[in-house]
Amino acid sequence: MTEEHSLGFFERYLTVWVAICIVLAMVIGYVYPGITDSFEAFEISGYSIPVVIVLFLMIYPIMVQTPFQKIIQAGKTSKPILTTLALNWGVKPFLKAGLAWFFFAVLFVRFLTPTMTSELIGGMILLGLAPCTAMVLVWSYLSKGNMGHTIVVTAINSISMLVFYAPLAIILLPIAGVGGTGLSVPFGKIAFGVLAYIGGPLVAGYLTRKIILKKKGIKWFEKFIHKLHYVSIIALLVTIVVIVSPHSNTITEQPLIVVLIAIPLLIQFFLMFIISYWTAKKLNFPYEDAAPTAQIATSNHFEVAIAMSVTLFGIDSYATLAAVTGLLIEVPVMLIIVHICLKTQHWFPSITREGIE
Repeated sequence: MTEEHSLGFFERYLTVWVAICIVLAMVIGYVYPGITDSFEAFEISGYSIPVVIVLFLMIYPIMVQTPFQKIIQAGKTSKPILTTLALNWGVKPFLKAGLAWFFFAVLFVRFLTPTMTSELIGGMILLGLAPCTAMVLVWSYLSKGNMGHTIVVTAINSISMLVFYAPLAIILLPIAGVGGTGLSVPFGKIAFGVLAYIGGPLVAGYLTRKIILKKKGIKWFEKFIHKLHYVSIIALLVTIVVIVSPHSNTITEQPLIVVLIAIPLLIQFFLMFIISYWTAKKLNFPYEDAAPTAQIATSNHFEVAIAMSVTLFGIDSYATLAAVTGLLIEVPVMLIIVHICLKTQHWFPSITREGIE
């Protein structure tokens, strides 16, 4: 049975805290423009060490609370895994590319130069090709999803980027008037991300759970995880500040373009969620699998998208601005989606000790 994660006062108003942290991050980035250089001074495979630390603290408590048996069991269930892969690689990239072309090459073209149009479409395409890893573990946890399923699919999605990212980019980037034949997927960046965001917290969580249960017993363990409960949420808020602050100048210098980017991004987020959630319902997924399936298909891996945008278009390009804008709006959007999932649990069967109701 999936554990209950009741929403207390702090979690109930998480959207408010997130908004405050976004504003704080923008202020920090404006007041201390050298913060980007400070973060870049401490990097491994393109990941800032401060980011890695806060993301570890965000995911580790969730891993401690997830029995390893659930992960093994989830790995044996092929239908949710195949569905998520199909949505991530067969639907989302083409949906995002189509929306990007419609909005930037047709609807908003009068406000843009040809270079801006090309780069914005390219940035949206690169964003749509990067399925989420770390953050989605928090969304699944908050929406009472099957964490075993989420961990397995997130790991598979991360590895599948090595196979599908470059070929799909080569197919779709010509829509932006950009050739992708020389595209090189950052193997080291993705591999390190899988290790840091999934492997490390998973091993640490498994060992913590095993040692405490063996030496202290179930009652002490329950007290421990109760105290650990808010570590993920606090780490999420700190993560927002750490990730957004280096990009604050990029966002504030071109507010109109940010608004134009946000419109198709918002439409894509909610449209992809509706498609994924509806697919899960039609396939009769239990709610605990349906919620993370839809959330994984909806969200994105911004570190990879931003890295690829910088590589192909440059750090000051509109493509990179599109990727950064996606980072800015995804957290509030995904919190809204978490609430939608929690309010619609009754639409789906539920996992019980005996199976599926």
